[in-house]
Formats: sequence, C-alpha cells, structure tokens
Amino acid sequence: MDEYMLIFRHEDGKKIASPEQIQTWMKQTMDWIGSIAAQNKFVAGNGLIFDDAKVVHHNNVVTNGPFGDIKETLGGYLIVKAESIDEAVEFAKGSPVLQGPGNTMEVRRIAKNDDKH
Repeated sequence: MDEYMLIFRHEDGKKIASPEQIQTWMKQTMDWIGSIAAQNKFVAGNGLIFDDAKVVHHNNVVTNGPFGDIKETLGGYLIVKAESIDEAVEFAKGSPVLQGPGNTMEVRRIAKNDDKH
C-alpha cells in the first residue's frame, strides 16, 4: 500500500470566512478525516497559515509570499494510505475544501526510498 498526499489548493486564500463558516467547515473536515481514519488509512495532515510565509528563490533571494503573481494558495495537506491513486482520489473527492468555487485537491504519490523516479 502506498501513501498519497492530498494537497488543498484554495483559489483565493485571502478570502476570510465568517466564524460560523469556519466552524461548519472545521466540523465537516473533522468528519471527513474521521471517515478516512475509520478505514485505518489516515497517516497525517495539517493546515497551513496563509499570512506567515516566505518564498526562497535561487541565489537565496527571499520574498514575502507565496502570493506573488498568483491568487491560488496551498491551504494544507493530508497524507493517506491507499491501494491506488484512484482510491486516494476518492478520498480527495470527499474534502470540504471542494465546496469553495475554484478550489482543487491535488493528489500525489509519496516517493519511497526504493522508487527509481
């Protein structure tokens, strides 16, 4: 069984939700994670803070970020165990992140030490 990272992509991370929206979203997120954990396939996960970030470029140039020229931001991640990328995609489809217009979930297999690519 492989591990996959589900990456939460928000179209505009600068939008501020109301406290009620945040509470609803957090409950939905905990329920979603709980359903994955109930299958013994949850590994780890966390959210990312939008307003406390820097980007380090080549030649050690550091900029405030990651908001430069793009609006999309990474909101967090979940690591799950799955038999295939298709199973991991099914987990991603249940994410409350997808309720936001333009939001997406990226699904990537995590490399193992014995992977050749």
